[in-house]
Amino acid sequence: MDNSTSNLKKVLVPVLSVLLGFLLGAIIMWVSGYDAIAGYKTMINTAFVNPQTGAINPKSIGEIFVTAGPLIFTGLGFAVANTAGFFNIGLSGQALCGWVASIWTVLAMQGMPKLVVVPVAVIVGALAGALAAAIPGALRAFFGTSEVIVTIMMNYILLYMSTHIVNNVMSESMIQTKGVTKNIGLEGSLRTEWLGQISNGSRLNLGIFLAIAFLVLVWFLLKKTTLGLEIRSVGLNPFASEYAGMSSKRTIIISMVISGALAGLGGVVQGLGTFNNFFVQGSSLSIGFDGMAVSLLGSGTSVGILISALLFSVLKLGGQGMQFAGIPPELVDVVIASIIFFIGISFIIKLFIDKVIKDKKAEEIDLKPTPSNENNEGGTI
Repeated sequence: MDNSTSNLKKVLVPVLSVLLGFLLGAIIMWVSGYDAIAGYKTMINTAFVNPQTGAINPKSIGEIFVTAGPLIFTGLGFAVANTAGFFNIGLSGQALCGWVASIWTVLAMQGMPKLVVVPVAVIVGALAGALAAAIPGALRAFFGTSEVIVTIMMNYILLYMSTHIVNNVMSESMIQTKGVTKNIGLEGSLRTEWLGQISNGSRLNLGIFLAIAFLVLVWFLLKKTTLGLEIRSVGLNPFASEYAGMSSKRTIIISMVISGALAGLGGVVQGLGTFNNFFVQGSSLSIGFDGMAVSLLGSGTSVGILISALLFSVLKLGGQGMQFAGIPPELVDVVIASIIFFIGISFIIKLFIDKVIKDKKAEEIDLKPTPSNENNEGGTI
């Protein structure tokens, strides 16, 4: 298969997955007695349009980027681990570590300048996520345990540890009410006055710019560095990589550490940018599981993850307005689940694309004129 066909498939598979997801969601709405067209129209209007003026709503646009920031980080985290051949299902717990650690750090550094507090909090949050991912990485590298099982169970361990930390470990001076920390000050927040002004008072913060910077950094790491080559090689064939002189154990641990650090940064953006505090969570963070879907839809590429994160943000924000069309907002989750479903069976979409391309090539061959030898002066041999 030539490069042009391969690149076409990379684009068509996620596009068709999204379109089929929307179509399936529409069918479910119609079967349930709802107007799917009105629902999707309301979704788009809620995500982009000011209901009072009918113009583009800067606040809604800002909130789309607010939601996309953490999803980009968890999507990148999943992509790095997946490139190395592993499924990091623990993104939720690792993001939670980053959230708790960053808020705790800021509250402990009150009174210090922002140029000191924010970088330290970001680094601490990333390290917390990296440490949480290093444990299943080491267990996989040295004992061959399934990273899927270990990371799933660690999501619960880290969830209840975060509850214990807020309720029993943090200083009382950091707690607003039981299970809720105090809000951090401007010296530790990723929000800035000018971003709030240009987005008409939204929670838009520096987290989205940090996420875009890491999209470039991760692309450079995987495509242009020796470590990236080792990660890709181990993902393709760990035994051949060992034979070529690469340490698969070291690469496994490093890839999981990088994956966890990126997820931890997602939690940092969630804490220092979106909420500016921490409160006890009743379940695993949705940004972890949504980040997996974002990465799969984006084929693990930086550009794909960016577009997918923005799409999911539009769906989540716009879905809140579907109730105005008489449609339960939970049906947005059905659309998202449908998209993920079609990503999961993308091999069927690939087979369909291959068949279409094959039939088209066969048709082109049939239409080509057959060379005639009637005019050859010397006849045929």
